[in-house]
Amino acid sequence: MDGDRAYEWAELLKAFAHPTRLQILGELRKGTRCVTDMEEILPVTQVNISQHLTVLRNARLVDFAQEGALRCYYISRPKLVEGVLALLSADHPVLRKTKEQIDREKGKAEREKVASRG
Repeated sequence: MDGDRAYEWAELLKAFAHPTRLQILGELRKGTRCVTDMEEILPVTQVNISQHLTVLRNARLVDFAQEGALRCYYISRPKLVEGVLALLSADHPVLRKTKEQIDREKGKAEREKVASRG
C-alpha cells in the first residue's frame, strides 16, 4: 500500500472514530433522517450533531437533501458504511501467538524473501 492511500484510509477511518458519529451512521442505516429527528434520538445537541455530520460529509460518508431550512441526511457510501459497521459489530476473537509461532513466521518470511531475490 502506498503512502497516499494509507493517509486517505486513515482520514476515512477517523471519520468513523467517534461514538456520536457511529450512532449517527447507525441511525442513517435505517433511512434518511433530518437533524431534528436525530436530536430526538441521540443524547447530544443539534449543534453537536451538525458538527459530526460535517465530519461525515467531508469524508463523503453522508450527504443531504435540503428543503428550505430542513436538511435531511442519508448514507452516500452504503456498502462502505455497512462493511465497516459489520466488521465492528462482529465478535472476532483476539488472537494470541506463542514465541514459537512468531519465530516460525519470521523464519518463513525470511526464507521467502531470500527465495524472491534469487
